[in-house]
Amino acid sequence: QVQLVESGGGLVQTGGSLRLSCPASGSILSINTMGWYRQAPGKQRELVATITSGGITKYADSMKGRFTISRDNAKNTMYLQMNNLKPEDTAVYYCNANIKALSRFINDYWGQGTQVTVSS
Repeated sequence: QVQLVESGGGLVQTGGSLRLSCPASGSILSINTMGWYRQAPGKQRELVATITSGGITKYADSMKGRFTISRDNAKNTMYLQMNNLKPEDTAVYYCNANIKALSRFINDYWGQGTQVTVSS
């Protein structure tokens, strides 16, 4: 079994910062691309950023310059540093990882989500 558990969400004022974490645990052989997604009320889930095992990153345009995705491969953990937060960043943030398990099967896994609320 593989688990992703996000943490670090919360309530912050406009202009504030938060750092999300997503450790992967379980029967993991290797982790390929990891990513952060978010879903605001009444909206579809959208990409925030992704990072490959080699550290290549990709961001949604609205997050460039404010959010930084990173990962610690030794700890199987991904992070999202969010600065200059805006009310429109309010959403549930989910982590996603493409993981090869010890069974050799490769699957996409999702965390349960962490709420980020930015007050104006």
